[in-house]
Amino acid sequence: MSSGQPSRIAAIEPVMRNIPEGWFWMGCDDGRDDEKPRHRVWVDAFELAAYQTTNEEYSRFLEATRHTMPLSWGDFSFNHPKQPVVAVSWLDAVAYCDWLTLAGGKQYRLPTEAEWERAARGGVENSTYPWGDCPPEKLPEYANRWKTGPEPVGLYSANAYGLFNLGDNVHEWCSDWYDAGYYACSPELNPPGPSAGSRRASRGGSWRHHIKVTRTAARSSIPPEFKYADYGFRVARSL
Repeated sequence: MSSGQPSRIAAIEPVMRNIPEGWFWMGCDDGRDDEKPRHRVWVDAFELAAYQTTNEEYSRFLEATRHTMPLSWGDFSFNHPKQPVVAVSWLDAVAYCDWLTLAGGKQYRLPTEAEWERAARGGVENSTYPWGDCPPEKLPEYANRWKTGPEPVGLYSANAYGLFNLGDNVHEWCSDWYDAGYYACSPELNPPGPSAGSRRASRGGSWRHHIKVTRTAARSSIPPEFKYADYGFRVARSL
């Protein structure tokens, strides 16, 4: 069966959390240049997956579509069923969302940067991290985590919206094109990101960096065809 066509193989429906509509302060005036200026943004209510997409979930997609396997698929450090799938490009993540939409009968997509940050903040303004301002090294077992790859999802506490691993484990693809200066001209209502670009935005921390956990406002990006062992994604749905 070719990629992109409906399949009889059952998808695993992701656990979704409702993120309420509202205004929030996006960005950080004390962060990197691409996080400035801090600006007020409205995001409509939407749903975001409680967990990063796992190998178990992604395996259904691979079986149904014969899509190209991630390079790390057979690597013991990355192939636990409950680990987030990694080494997937932005294009792979979008293909998964399209398949999940067809297989599950609900419309799935990647979140925008604004949606991701709104969800990560958990309705709390001015916090540095999804859990507050406590530095990452004070988190439980921080020194012993992420030795050879990402953790299975959901091992530690969720944020106020019931979302796990916001800010750690793997970078998460967003739908937006990336522009370092976008915040200076971003619309207030549901900013979709730039209309074009050469890199796609991503959010969250990475198991393989020296600093394993990323601040909520921190931005990252790579070209959409790139595939790294610390890049994954989680799905979103409009309401």
